[in-house]
Amino acid sequence: MLEKTYDAAATEPKIAELWEKAGAFKAGAGAKPGADPFSIVIPPPNVTGSLHMGHALNNTIQDILTRFERMRGKNVVWQPGMDHAGIATQMVVERQLMERQEPNRHVMGREKFIERIWQWKDESGGMIANQLRRLGASCDWSRERFTMDEGLSKAVLEVFVTLYKQGLIYKDKRLVNWDPKLLTAISDIEVESREVKGHLWHFRYPLENVPFDPENPHTYIVVATTRPETMLGDTGVAVNPDDPRYHALVGNNVVLPLVGRHIPIVADDYADPEAGSGAVKITPAHDFNDFEVGKRNDLRQINILTVEADITLKDNKDFLEGLESSSHLDKLIHDLDGLDRFTARKRIVEMMEEGGYLEKIEDHTHAVPHGDRGGVPIEPFLTDQWYVNAAELAKPAIAAVRDGRTKIIPENWEKTYFGWMENIQPWCISRQLWWGHQIPAWYGPDGAYFVERSEEEAQAAARAHYGADVALTRDSDVLDTWFSSALWPFSTFGWPEKTPELAAYYPTSVLVTGFDLIFFWIARMMMMGLHFMDEVPFHTVYMHALVRDKNGAKMSKSKGNVIDPLELIDEYGADALRFTLAIMAAQGRDVKLDPARIAGYRNFGTKLWNATRFAEMNGVARDEGFEPANAKLAVNSWILTELTRATRAVTEGIASYRFNEAAGAAYKFVWNQFCDWYLELLKPIFMGEDEAAKKEAQACAAYCLDEIYKLLHPFMPFMTEELWAHTAGEGKTRPTLLAHAEWPVLDFADETAAADLNWLIDLVTGIRSVRSEMNVPPSALAPLIVLGANDTTKDRLTRHEAAIKRLARVDAITLAPEAPKASAQIVIGEATACLPLGSLIDLKAEAARLAKEAGKIAGEIERIEKKLSNEKFVANAREDVVEAEREKLAELREAAEKIATAQKRVGG
Repeated sequence: MLEKTYDAAATEPKIAELWEKAGAFKAGAGAKPGADPFSIVIPPPNVTGSLHMGHALNNTIQDILTRFERMRGKNVVWQPGMDHAGIATQMVVERQLMERQEPNRHVMGREKFIERIWQWKDESGGMIANQLRRLGASCDWSRERFTMDEGLSKAVLEVFVTLYKQGLIYKDKRLVNWDPKLLTAISDIEVESREVKGHLWHFRYPLENVPFDPENPHTYIVVATTRPETMLGDTGVAVNPDDPRYHALVGNNVVLPLVGRHIPIVADDYADPEAGSGAVKITPAHDFNDFEVGKRNDLRQINILTVEADITLKDNKDFLEGLESSSHLDKLIHDLDGLDRFTARKRIVEMMEEGGYLEKIEDHTHAVPHGDRGGVPIEPFLTDQWYVNAAELAKPAIAAVRDGRTKIIPENWEKTYFGWMENIQPWCISRQLWWGHQIPAWYGPDGAYFVERSEEEAQAAARAHYGADVALTRDSDVLDTWFSSALWPFSTFGWPEKTPELAAYYPTSVLVTGFDLIFFWIARMMMMGLHFMDEVPFHTVYMHALVRDKNGAKMSKSKGNVIDPLELIDEYGADALRFTLAIMAAQGRDVKLDPARIAGYRNFGTKLWNATRFAEMNGVARDEGFEPANAKLAVNSWILTELTRATRAVTEGIASYRFNEAAGAAYKFVWNQFCDWYLELLKPIFMGEDEAAKKEAQACAAYCLDEIYKLLHPFMPFMTEELWAHTAGEGKTRPTLLAHAEWPVLDFADETAAADLNWLIDLVTGIRSVRSEMNVPPSALAPLIVLGANDTTKDRLTRHEAAIKRLARVDAITLAPEAPKASAQIVIGEATACLPLGSLIDLKAEAARLAKEAGKIAGEIERIEKKLSNEKFVANAREDVVEAEREKLAELREAAEKIATAQKRVGG
């Protein structure tokens, strides 16, 4: 006999071990001979990472697809692996060295430090793989890959060298996001904007050849900045070509205050005539927009910061070029050189004020980009880096989505994809770190460099270049981690070798990922896959939304609203968490996760468990000879018809990436139709004397349970695998694990039986609903009067009389031409069912209660409507707070409608 309660904590590890021992998830396990392939590559989590709600949603969706296609007999592989996470991993190990008071990486040296990282990885890294196992991820764990393993490193080397020799990788001096704490360039995804209360400083820049007079606005141009220290590198002032205030000044110069550099006034559309004075200072070496303005107008690029973001003036050739030596300049250099950027900012403002160049200071709240790891404001920094010609590689990747070779779901994300790809910038791929794929470039004594697959090949290339052997120094930079992950769909299957796995599983079937990776990962995999494999890396991209808290707020540690999926698994079980995420994963809609919902779906699992136990107690057992087509009882024909409908809905839902619809269809069938109604309707049969009917009911219930376990397995794999094994029968075993059972393809349909039983259910449900709304005591038996019944309905009332009386608490059923006074009316098909309320409740007391409740709801509606009509509240309150108020208002309006209906019934 099945245990009274399901113990997720005890069952899940046992089932996981069962799958592991059986090799249930190895590539091709359970596949039919000659089956079509189905492959997914996991978005590789960081080796430093731990499971968060985004991972939980992402991997639940992948697992639903993987288990579904495995049960459909396809040749399935879900390829797992991890990313080496350059910055994050290097930081973890450096922090560990500091905490243990061991020598830092510079003392240790590069080789020893990298050895130490590998040691950390073997001992502590990659715990997320085991956490994904706890979630039930059915990856082929025997194939686990790492972006720094030998095979993937070989792939990275091959791609870099090939692209370089094709002219698609090159070195260039451009602006990058520079982290002054970590001393490396970082990608846009590693930059987070933080709202900062700062200032906007308005400075006066004197016109050339005009005596400067702070009191005379005709002697200067006013510019504004949030970063005064960058003015030391200004090389121009931009005004809009259509701004009449500056027409006469375009082409003239201003004199840069404090510095004395003469810089041109240029006409450029970047300047907004409506913003401030309409004039903008241009610092090409310290601002991304200014960099582009500088290129368009041939302005100099002057970097005035060190890699630590300190001011550098003293030996800065670019800064000093064109400046006349003077005591004034010497003092400026003496006062500012070597200062931290923020200390220099304060001093520059003081100096500008002393010189009469400060017009005003305004309080200014603005977004300041910070490094998400280093935690300090990043600097746009002019430096030599390695780049990929992304614009060239993007062309075939754009075409592949346009012509449908790769489909993005939901479709609206295609617009974002095209927006990125059609305006793509060169991709900076070098990082100033030690942990990562070291760039295969070697430098000669004059700075010439040689990109080759090995140092020996570089030496040969250098010998050919110089005519003799020379000492070479390898580039110390490593590649951006996104470079290696861009190769993931083919490198993980063994490329550049021509492996059987590569032939079988590339291109992959679907990629499941978050919308925030559309550029950083999806686009780059498209570019690399098409370039090196001549095929798209995946046929479909499914973009899931964010998991937010129950109020719709984005989860963040600072808000204190982060939900740990591992804690939820501990409390509710992995199945409950997975089912909750699936049923809430509507396309294009964020998941608002409330732990109370997970508790509710744990109850769903409990319902199925209890239904199985109830069935077992009533002799339900598998009957190999049961054939749905031979069912004689209408109740069995009905449930089999509904099972077919549910199976189709679940199948279509998963296949079309509408996971919420698939889970919803399964939920409705299992909870409402099977557990609440079918088993309830079987009770008289189980307790009756008709042995043939009882035997058919037992066999049909067992058949339905088997199909239910299959339908729910992709969503709730642990419990269903346990129930599948338990219900094999006394002393018997199943021929396969549920994970390898054949997905249901059903075609049973008895529309007459279905219509008949669904009529009964609608009638009983309607009566129960009215009784609940009108506060009819559960023990009270009610008369039922039916108006306008046709012959079919009359026949149903007769045949189902016993069931209606038992299930709806009805004591008599009569037909009548008119509705009794003060009766609740329910429309069922062509007929109207009436419950006379006068004999069941105190109508006056109920009317008073309803009036009081209606008044209370009306007051709440008025309060919230007033709040939401307040533009100030809507503009200033947090988005999740406003959304919560809107949802509350919708719920109250719905409640008001129900109260109004009840009041009509009482007054009838």
